[in-house]
Amino acid sequence: MKTTHITQGEFATATDENAMITTILGSCVSACLWDPVAGVGGMNHILLPHGAGCNANAIGSKVNAMELLINAIIKQGGTKQRLQAKLFGGGKMISKFSDVGDRNGKFVLSFLEAEGISCLGQSLGGDQARRIQFWPHSGRARQKLLGRAKLPEEQIQIPVNTVNNDIELF
Repeated sequence: MKTTHITQGEFATATDENAMITTILGSCVSACLWDPVAGVGGMNHILLPHGAGCNANAIGSKVNAMELLINAIIKQGGTKQRLQAKLFGGGKMISKFSDVGDRNGKFVLSFLEAEGISCLGQSLGGDQARRIQFWPHSGRARQKLLGRAKLPEEQIQIPVNTVNNDIELF
């Protein structure tokens, strides 16, 4: 088994039937795309930077992540018209913060619809992280939900230390 692990902002493709791509997701989303006839596919790991909202740069980076993956699959012999998708991630990891995961999931779904790519399955939302394994040659995907993080949800005030020469240390 040839395993490739991807992290935020990365993607990988493969044609080998023994290749597997894996990642761990929280609020990020992974699109697993493959061409079942050509036996080629790939996975990306889409990240919306915190605080970026839905501005043009954030949307542009997500479009770029999808286009890079599609173009890489085409370069390895896939055809865009035959691509199929499975989507994972988009969790709301800390309840008091904005739901970046929901926005990521909605973006990828609307992108696939606009591009005419069939989404055969999805596991989006929730409040747990996921480990995803994807076999790009066959389109097989497996998800394992990970334990819930027990993070404090109240904001902690961090004291700011100052020095006599008006330089602020943090």
